[in-house]
Parts: sequence; C-alpha cells; structure tokens
Amino acid sequence: MNTDGQFVAALRAQIGRIVVGQEIVVERMLMALLTGGHLLLQGVPGLAKTLLVNALARALDLTFRRVQFTIDMLPADMLGSEILDQRSNTFVTHQGPVFTNLLLADEINRAAPKVQSALLEAMQERKVTIGKTTYRLPAPFLVIATQNPVEQSGTFELPEAQLDRFMLCHRLDYPSREQEAGIVRQQLALGLKHDAHSAIPRTAFDLLDEAEPCAHGRDVAAAMGAVQQVYVSDVFVQHTLELVRMTRADARIELGASPRACLALVQAARARAYIHARDYVLPDDLYALAEDVLLHRMRLTYEALAEGQTGAAIVRELMAACG
Repeated sequence: MNTDGQFVAALRAQIGRIVVGQEIVVERMLMALLTGGHLLLQGVPGLAKTLLVNALARALDLTFRRVQFTIDMLPADMLGSEILDQRSNTFVTHQGPVFTNLLLADEINRAAPKVQSALLEAMQERKVTIGKTTYRLPAPFLVIATQNPVEQSGTFELPEAQLDRFMLCHRLDYPSREQEAGIVRQQLALGLKHDAHSAIPRTAFDLLDEAEPCAHGRDVAAAMGAVQQVYVSDVFVQHTLELVRMTRADARIELGASPRACLALVQAARARAYIHARDYVLPDDLYALAEDVLLHRMRLTYEALAEGQTGAAIVRELMAACG
C-alpha cells in the first residue's frame, strides 16, 4: 500500500505545473482511472477540461484522444470501420479514436442517441466490433465525457440508462478569484513561440510538449491493485446500502439510484482513501462522493420540481437521516 502518497503527489505536482486549480476534478479523474470507471463532467466551456485530461495522459505516459461530438457524427467516426483497399481488393480495418487509454468525449450530448449508445457500449464491454471482428480496447481505458446544460440548443439529453454507466458525474465550478488570477499570470509569463518566419503567443497547451511522464503503466497497475486492498467495513457497506435504498423510497424521487450506485460509491470511496493516503474508508468518503455518484442516477417528480426541490438538497437530507 502506497501510504506515503508519492504516486498521487507526483501526479498532482505534474498536473499543477500545467493547470491552475481544479484539484477536485483531478481527484475525480484519478478515482475513475484507478477503479476502471468513467467520468462525466458538467459545466460551461473554458474550464480547462481538455487540458486537464491531456495533462493526466502525459503525466502517466498514456495515449490520449479527443472527439468533438456533433449532430452529424456516425458511430463509425468514433469506433472505426472497414475500408476497401483497391490495390489488394481486401478490406482493411481502420480503428477509430476510441482505441486509446484516455478518451475525452467532448459535448457528448450534442451527438445523436445512436452515437451515444455506441460509445456507452464500448465503455461497458471494453471491446468494439468492426465488421465481423471484435477488438479489445487498450487497458486502462477511461472515458471522460463533457456535457453542456440541456437547455442549450442542439443537444440530446442522455437517458437515465446511459447516465447510469458513468461511475461519477462531477459538476465543475468556476475557479476562485485567486485561481483565476493565477491563470492570468501563467498566461502572461508564457511568452511567444517562434519558428523560422514568425511567432505566436504560447498557451498552456504548449507546456504539455515540455512535460515528462512522472509515472508509467506499471505504476498505474500497482496503484489500482493498492486501491483494491483498501479496507471497507461492514458498517460502511450498510450505510451505503441504506443511503441508496432511501433514494428509491423517497416520495419526491420518481427514479432512485440503481444497484450500480452502491458499487460506484464503495469503489470510489476506496480510491478516495488511497488518494488521501489511507488504507481504510471513512464516512467522510461517502459524504464527499454521494452527490457525484447519486445525482445523475436520480429523477425527481414533477411535483418536487414545481416546489423548487433540488436533487442535491434531497441527497444531503438523506445523508443526514442515515448518518
């Protein structure tokens, strides 16, 4: 067990050289990576989501792809397809961007439901069928999807069954005043990037080219093994079960959390304990993760929405009741 936290500390330091702030998002990405889950990020553009995922991939020496979802996108654009080679008169498989370690599915709710379903199937089964051949996806395989607010035009709201496939759904906030000032100071200090005939202002993405990996695949595998050794007491399991089952019994909630929520809470709590250099989970882990695990799996009744109830407030009330 890596109780001294060297693996996590090195990652945080490496990413912190490129991205100012967003420590909670980094923590959630590590939780998903170390437990084999997937992460959904909700928030407005401009909060460094692409930069964060790219920085994580560089720090761990993993492959990274980004897919911008659009309404005219087809499943083959993401999964891949068979292309006829006219010289040999045979079909050649072209693997799509899903064949990577870290996939950033940007604005997933702008894609048609067929494309969303194709990605979520790959997330669940970790394999893709192209033509008559089934291919396994690389390991580790982590999808970090971003989603715009559903009230924006040109979006398709993800159904509850598809949202349930995401282990965590984290809602990004704007940076604090101090963090935003740090972002500005970082940009002012970057200077210019020169070539033979001209120059352009450098951005934080240029820092990625200078970043060296601080860990590799074997380190990720060792950390994943350590997460599985984190102790979870029977009392913690019972509290988790009680909280999840309370979402199904509350009259204000039309659709409660599924059994996947129990598994996600326990596994995410294990990863959070490891990140905080503990080999056991605490009630604080449950309280810190409950909203990210439960809210996207719940649907309130029309009456509750009309009364101004929010899922976050109800989850906090349920946690207080079962705590």
